[in-house]
Amino acid sequence: MAPLISIKSSDDRLEIVNQLLLPHTTEFLEINSLEEAHDAIKTMKIRGAPAIASLAALSVSQHLTRGLKAIPAPDYLASRDNLKAHVDKILAYLFTSRPTAVNLGAATRRLTKVLDDNISAAQDTRAIAEALIAEGKAVADEDVGRNKEMAKWAGEWLLQRVKEQGGDVSGGVNVLTVCNTGSLATSGYGTALGMITYLHETNKLQKAYYTQTAPYHQGSRLTALELQTLQIPSVMICDTMVGSLFQHHNIHAVVVGADRIAKNGDTANKIGTYNAAVLAARHKIPFIVVAPISTVDLDVHDGSQIPIEQRPPLEACLVRGILYPNEGPQQQVQVMITPSGLEGIYNPSFDVTPAELITAIATEKGVAVKAAGASVFDLSPIV
Repeated sequence: MAPLISIKSSDDRLEIVNQLLLPHTTEFLEINSLEEAHDAIKTMKIRGAPAIASLAALSVSQHLTRGLKAIPAPDYLASRDNLKAHVDKILAYLFTSRPTAVNLGAATRRLTKVLDDNISAAQDTRAIAEALIAEGKAVADEDVGRNKEMAKWAGEWLLQRVKEQGGDVSGGVNVLTVCNTGSLATSGYGTALGMITYLHETNKLQKAYYTQTAPYHQGSRLTALELQTLQIPSVMICDTMVGSLFQHHNIHAVVVGADRIAKNGDTANKIGTYNAAVLAARHKIPFIVVAPISTVDLDVHDGSQIPIEQRPPLEACLVRGILYPNEGPQQQVQVMITPSGLEGIYNPSFDVTPAELITAIATEKGVAVKAAGASVFDLSPIV
């Protein structure tokens, strides 16, 4: 079956699959403005740190492409100063859509550098705009290749680790993952789910397990859809059942993605990741983070400095799905699962897993492990 995709783009046409409606309804939304891109990211119509960065960058490319075609030309193309002020404002605006996902910041900084470098070289405004358009497209295009690299690094590291511990990998390994990190969360293939896909493609995966982190998060449902599409044997479990799973099943590793990795290896990821890491440590199960270099934020010393996005309280009270039993055409509904008038609702989108609970961090450049006796990582070899 064909892999799933989160973004379709050609020339100045840009579409995303509305992930709020998956897995029961596949609907592509056309993105026609920077405001629509911002809204799609903020409301989680698109999710996953790499996919967010790709959409933001592609929306800038779309905006500038249309500007170059416009007659008369927009004012921001009248001078380099005008263009810089205009693009800086756009990038700052897009960055506000989801602050925890560092890939978004990396993409906006990358575009800022192209802007500033071309202005310093005294390029005319149209040439600068063309350079920004090309860079925006490159942000998305480069994602698939690096995902395959990090997936292979992580997969091979795990197989070697199991062998070194006296394990037998001939029948494949069992891996647990949290949230969705596949093609719908990236521009293709995926990060942590990419590692699972790599193991499956090389006949080294026995079974994938994935957690239902919370009823209102789409992550597990999207993971289910991706694994089903790729025909990968898998089992969904509630996040409260992870400890039981570790007690009664042979799990060789937990593998997760990341929205931001601090300099010391502390990692922010979907809420529920920290729980899985604590339980993995208790059961001596390797805990692997798979993420692109752009996710590593060397300006953040440790996890305490990572901003944690707080989602609207109402989201914790709602569940979306189809009616069951479903005797006619699929009808998607949204229902409230809590009493009204609750005194308070704690609804962070992410938690931070300390480096001491992480066994390995894989990027497209390789795998980092902690030095003997160390509780934090030296990430310099893989960034």
